[in-house]
Amino acid sequence: MSGSTSQRAAVFVVLFALLMLLIIYSSSNGTEVFPYGALRGRARRPPDLRRWGVSSGYLPVSGNKSLSAHCHQCVIVTSSSHLLGTRLGSEIDQAECAIRMNDAPTTGYEVDVGNKTTFRVVAHSSVYRVLKRPQEFVNKTPETVLIFWGLPAKMQKSLLKIIQRVGASFPNMTAYVVSPRRMRQLDELFRGETGKDREKSRSWLSTGWFTMVIAVELCDTIHVYGMVPPNYCSRRPQPRRMAYHYYEPKGPDECTTYIHNERSRRGNHHRFITEKRVFASWAGLYNITFSHPAWP
Repeated sequence: MSGSTSQRAAVFVVLFALLMLLIIYSSSNGTEVFPYGALRGRARRPPDLRRWGVSSGYLPVSGNKSLSAHCHQCVIVTSSSHLLGTRLGSEIDQAECAIRMNDAPTTGYEVDVGNKTTFRVVAHSSVYRVLKRPQEFVNKTPETVLIFWGLPAKMQKSLLKIIQRVGASFPNMTAYVVSPRRMRQLDELFRGETGKDREKSRSWLSTGWFTMVIAVELCDTIHVYGMVPPNYCSRRPQPRRMAYHYYEPKGPDECTTYIHNERSRRGNHHRFITEKRVFASWAGLYNITFSHPAWP
């Protein structure tokens, strides 16, 4: 009897030791976990993004002409299906500068999203989709400036050459890539605004993050169309199903995508909801307004 009791005690000790080792390992392996409820309390003002210097942050794909654009009034046209049926196209096209993202088309959607495209911010993962449709994204509006972003190693290894080859076929194409220095600054900005290290927390910055920062640098005022507030997907009753992209009606649901990315602990994910909390905190600082839906 005493022997079996001793065995059970020994097993318990071993299991307890293994559990403690697992806890220690989990706390020291550099992997932080999302979500968290609020942004880090600020004892300081965030950096003035308008003082970063545009010319050093964006490198020309060809030639040596630096990015020197400036707009008094900008609109960011998101890729959200919230824009469908709004008939905002004419209003958007009246803006001084219009900024779009990745491979969100305007052809066939002009009534709702307009056609004007002053800047298009493109992620490394969307380079092929954009460049294989030059008549839509490169040559349709020759005044469009393309800004590509991606990890420096990935951009310099192969993608930059592809972009340069397309640029040679379309001499009017104006394109820039986010510099390695600016990529580091954006990582530091994420850590400063959220208290989370991007790499340790297994987070990917979204194209929306890059687009908002670029807009702040280039524009005096910014109006964002189609971006939902950070608490949108937690509302009760739950919002109805909405396609993540307006041009992919059978694509994934918007809130399902946001919540999955925010909560996931495996692999690398965008933290869309957290980014929106940051944008909300920037609204007063950088003259940012949001509509369709309207917030904050």
